[in-house]
Amino acid sequence: MVATKIRAAAPMTVSLPLDRILMDDCVAAMQSLPTASIDCIFADPPYNLQLGGDLLRPDGSQVDAVDDDWDKFDSFATYDRFTRAWLTEARRILKPEGSLWVIGSYHNIFRVGAAVQDLGFWILNDIVWRKSNPMPNFKGTRFTNAHETMIWASTGEKARYTFNYRQMKTLNDELQMRSDWEFPICGGPERLRRDGVKVHPTQKPEALLYRVLLASTKPGDVVLDPFFGTGTTGAVARRLGRRFIGIERDASYVEAATARIEAALPLDESAIRAMRAPVKPPRVAFGVLVENGLLPPGSVVTDAKRRFRATVMADGSLLSACGAAGSIHKLGSIVQGAPTCNGWTFWHVETPDGLRPVDSLRQQWLLATQP
Repeated sequence: MVATKIRAAAPMTVSLPLDRILMDDCVAAMQSLPTASIDCIFADPPYNLQLGGDLLRPDGSQVDAVDDDWDKFDSFATYDRFTRAWLTEARRILKPEGSLWVIGSYHNIFRVGAAVQDLGFWILNDIVWRKSNPMPNFKGTRFTNAHETMIWASTGEKARYTFNYRQMKTLNDELQMRSDWEFPICGGPERLRRDGVKVHPTQKPEALLYRVLLASTKPGDVVLDPFFGTGTTGAVARRLGRRFIGIERDASYVEAATARIEAALPLDESAIRAMRAPVKPPRVAFGVLVENGLLPPGSVVTDAKRRFRATVMADGSLLSACGAAGSIHKLGSIVQGAPTCNGWTFWHVETPDGLRPVDSLRQQWLLATQP
């Protein structure tokens, strides 16, 4: 597919390879996608671990570490050129309101972060993934490497990006979600194996991607993963009602990812409906109830114990028996000798069901007028 320049005045609809894995080099595949067409990118690029020799446990057994060719680069300069190439395409294909996630370790994340800023992205957070079950440092020569870092960035300082704050707070027992997340590394039945051997050495846990996509995308959004591996992003996107595009050049990974995603059952639509931030109810003036006949001029209101009485005036003010006048709030504070008063709950009106706060009339009005 040839990238098409889209004019703001007359946007063109370009078909995206939705819910597909493109078996290609990540830069070449991204170059085939149209500008400003992707809602979110999650990237798990090679970490350039620079491992020297075999890694052995104290018992002499060999650790199944990352020694694949895709993680090997001749130099830092080579890695930096690769990083800038795919990030340049990522910035081009992201919508203005889209966002980028990149995960890495101390081996690469600082170099990636510099490139992210140099290319004009705006870093929103660095998220620490704290591994609850990290691999020990077998040689005892340094601290156990127990975390990885994710960079979350928008397309610019003033970009309007998606952040589902309410969902994150609900997910975290009504506390603001922090930037340190604790998950175990991928294991158990979730870890893909072939003949008892890990299919991919750095398969990410689905819980991690679940939180990422729930936080920064909406149902129907298109999520691109340029380093698709065994398809964690695609499986989670399918469950959450998002669309995905994966890019992966290793045939064995593509095969494993395809089978995995086909087995991922989407959640029921009602289960993935976004929790939205509480909407402040529209302001209703007391005078609206008066002019619409819910509490016409001449009506009498009292407090709950019927100690104070006042008459509703044509302009929406109240006039007490002692001659004091004011709004429902002001007169309520005057008759009580209190500094403030919520007149909506203080003043009551007689109804067929007994004495009710005037706020009940406001709720009645809202129910009748709001969609």
